[in-house]
Amino acid sequence: MPFRERSIVSHREEFCLLASRPGANVRELCRRWRIGSATAYKWLDRYEKEGAAGLTDRSRKPLASPSRSSAEVEAMVLAIRAEHPRWGGRKIRKVLEREGLISPPAASTVTAILRRHERLDGPGVGEPRAFQRFEHAAPNDLWQMDFKGHFPLALGRCHPLTVLDDHSRYALEIGACGDERTATVQARLERVFARHGLPKRMLCDNGAPWGTAGSGQKYSRLGVWLLDLGVAVSHGAPYHPQTQGKDERFHRTLKGEVLDGHTFADNQAAQAAFDAWRPIYNTKRPHEGIGMATPITRYQASPRSMPASITPPQYEPQAHVRKVYEGGWFSFKGRKINCSKAFAGRAIALRATDTDGVFDLCYRKFVLAQIDLGQNVTQPVHHVSEQVFTMSPV
Repeated sequence: MPFRERSIVSHREEFCLLASRPGANVRELCRRWRIGSATAYKWLDRYEKEGAAGLTDRSRKPLASPSRSSAEVEAMVLAIRAEHPRWGGRKIRKVLEREGLISPPAASTVTAILRRHERLDGPGVGEPRAFQRFEHAAPNDLWQMDFKGHFPLALGRCHPLTVLDDHSRYALEIGACGDERTATVQARLERVFARHGLPKRMLCDNGAPWGTAGSGQKYSRLGVWLLDLGVAVSHGAPYHPQTQGKDERFHRTLKGEVLDGHTFADNQAAQAAFDAWRPIYNTKRPHEGIGMATPITRYQASPRSMPASITPPQYEPQAHVRKVYEGGWFSFKGRKINCSKAFAGRAIALRATDTDGVFDLCYRKFVLAQIDLGQNVTQPVHHVSEQVFTMSPV
């Protein structure tokens, strides 16, 4: 969608940061963001020469100079804290350093300044930290998606939908939704995919609309739609929200920096707050989980674009192709086998393995399960070739 007036500078900066990443396809980004290439290159040139100040007509004074007094430094620290009440000493020091202050005070000194001015009584101070974190090797290898717990509005309730890139912690979407239905999520994801491209894999929990917890059927209609786009789908272990730990941690940050102490009139007002905060999170806020970098410095738009249309699956001649009936079942070699209602009307394939009587149950390029005809057993496949990833400790 075009740049919005209320946050035009932050949107321009986000575009410039994405377009400046090594290997970025600027013209493809122009198409996704719906801006002209001449305009894009103008902003890129200004951003390269002047930084964020070049994206607005308003001039900015230098944040700091070598002759600043300690009183002025304290004022700068307090000003950043006032703008971002949840940020502590490490984040504020990083911002001072990034904005050009010569010899910024140590993080402990910044914390002492905040304590002396009684600015450390807010929520979030001293929160426990995870002992070890893991991340995927590259942007768009895995996106985590979930609903944050809904909260009341003056009119109705808001169900925040969040989508986070695992490698960079880049917030791809914060949507103020009125419900948690399949159509609502799919419409949001279509806009995200149009802007950022497609991930290799999406990690969701087991509840609706991405899972069918308690039904014995792994895939939902939304999950099958993702498979149709070539996006692998994974689900966290039941009752283990730490599987999506980065998104859960993001929810805590969203709550502390945006939701706490605020009441929104409706979802439109909540969306305006989310839209204003997302560029701050992505481009300004130092993230401790990635060495005090900002997510934008580690994220790059996916080279896989959203297709204009979805074509039916094509299988090789030696595969046993079957149509899934309305009840979620198909017949194979005299047996009635349950699959999932989400695949009703679609063609699936069974591919022989090296073991007699054992077949891979496949949809497009994805292996859904393994069927052993000798024992009448269907086993889900948790790690298939499209889903293999390398985790490295941070």
